[in-house]
Amino acid sequence: MVAGGGLPHPLVYMHLLGDALHLHADWALYVMHTWLAMAILFLLAFMVRGRLQLVPGGLQNVFEMIIGGLEDFVVSNIGEEGRRVFPVLITLFLYILVSNYLGLVPGCDAPTANLNTIIPLAVFLFLYYNFHGIRKWGFGYIKHFMGPVAALAPLMLVLELISHFARPLSLTLRLFGNIRGEEIVLILLFFLAPVFSTVPMYFLFLLAKTIQAFIFFMLGTIYLQGALDHAH
Repeated sequence: MVAGGGLPHPLVYMHLLGDALHLHADWALYVMHTWLAMAILFLLAFMVRGRLQLVPGGLQNVFEMIIGGLEDFVVSNIGEEGRRVFPVLITLFLYILVSNYLGLVPGCDAPTANLNTIIPLAVFLFLYYNFHGIRKWGFGYIKHFMGPVAALAPLMLVLELISHFARPLSLTLRLFGNIRGEEIVLILLFFLAPVFSTVPMYFLFLLAKTIQAFIFFMLGTIYLQGALDHAH
């Protein structure tokens, strides 16, 4: 609609303003939940740090079990070099885990159900493991992309590069699809059968969200193992 003088009708501006405010509200909500996940992690860390005991108990025992078990997993796969990269891996795991769990809190959304969270995490992990591979092997890192047969090296180089550059996409779609899908199912079940279906599904999705965080952690470990191992 055009008003006198060829200018758009004022209602057009009101409509555009409403759309902009809606987008800003969604963005603010997403950022708020992202910071909430980080605040929870900081709070838990300070709580554990302030009550450290020689004989662990309570929250300290839970964290030591999680961190110790995952560190053993990384070291068993990568070797002693895994202790150097473990802090980054466990940070990614804990952040994704807490972000996933937020989706089960009424009134909250999981930051990991938003591509703005997952894409940076996936790209960071991609850059991180390649950085360590280049740091350790230098130009020889390219051998990791050329396969064991010299005659097939050009073909393998192309295929491996495509495979590696597809990893951030696969990490993103896997986590986003699972977390967003679970939240949609919970919303539908809540309206169809609020009590009898939603409560049992909470426990099932709690397990699923834990598994998704571990899969991201495990794939990061595998990628780092491949970058740090000798090329065959």
